[in-house]
Amino acid sequence: MLNKFSKLALGFALALAIAGPAAAEIREQTIKFAAANNKGHPQVTGMEKFAELVDQKSGGKIEVKLFPGGTLGGDVQTVSALQGGVIEMTVLNAGILAGNVKQFGAVDLPFLFNSGEEADKVMDGPFGTSLMELLPDTGLVGLAYWELGFRNLTNNRHPVTKLEDIKGLKIRTIQSPIPIELFNALGANAVPLPYTELYTALETGTVDGQENPAANIVNAKFYEVQKYMTVTRHQYNPQIVLISKKFWDGLSDEEKAVLQSAAAEARDFQRKVSREKDTAALEEIRQTGMEVTELSPEETQRLRDAVKPMIEKFSAEIGTETVTALFKEIGAVRGQ
Repeated sequence: MLNKFSKLALGFALALAIAGPAAAEIREQTIKFAAANNKGHPQVTGMEKFAELVDQKSGGKIEVKLFPGGTLGGDVQTVSALQGGVIEMTVLNAGILAGNVKQFGAVDLPFLFNSGEEADKVMDGPFGTSLMELLPDTGLVGLAYWELGFRNLTNNRHPVTKLEDIKGLKIRTIQSPIPIELFNALGANAVPLPYTELYTALETGTVDGQENPAANIVNAKFYEVQKYMTVTRHQYNPQIVLISKKFWDGLSDEEKAVLQSAAAEARDFQRKVSREKDTAALEEIRQTGMEVTELSPEETQRLRDAVKPMIEKFSAEIGTETVTALFKEIGAVRGQ
């Protein structure tokens, strides 16, 4: 018969047996998390929040080391490193993945969303989930959608107040088919380049201009090498937090849950920071002396009309089913 102390000891042993395996499932390890933007950018602020949350949720066992500023390479190079298991994580514009999964090209289509909140509902809903489900076959796993925001045009030659002003400008775009064709359709000469090479390309005149959200223009100090900005809001970039499938498959369920929940919590924080920064950055750009032009509704409509043929072309390439599903979900969000 067990005495009182033996019963206590047995109870303690049983408690350890129950808690022990679960606690032991989170192992000490380090995750390399790379991105193209510099410290201070909302993308990196989100990464910092994610690292802090992972530390908390793992009891200090999982350390997330951040590599911002393209120190481990440009976006396309980093995706390859994730597929090879050399780097564990990255965050980048979701549309860049069109080179891996053509359906991701849908989120790069111009003039899709009216607001960031509208984009949130679509990307966090069935449509965004359906895209993520296509990634594991390419060696990638999606954890959450963050935000880069609405892109605007800058250049060093003249103010852009109407469609015709874009003609002939050499504009750097991201290395993705839709942005390239978008600016060619507007009459520019699109020049795809890694983000890490952009400042130098602007400084040396290799390109006349570029297109990015206001926060990027401030963070990368493009105002030092650009004179004119036009608020075009021609494209909204959801970003996607990616993890290497090779690394992910080696994690326990508890470790996966830590990373998944941290990515979702950091998402809400990052989007809030991104939107606050966008408003503040536009004012900061004005204060730098850059000339900022707001397009009239009529000129915005002319830009929309100019890119309609390329939307139809890419809708066929992306897959009519995918594009139809996207527009259906945007309609549902708008209550149409």
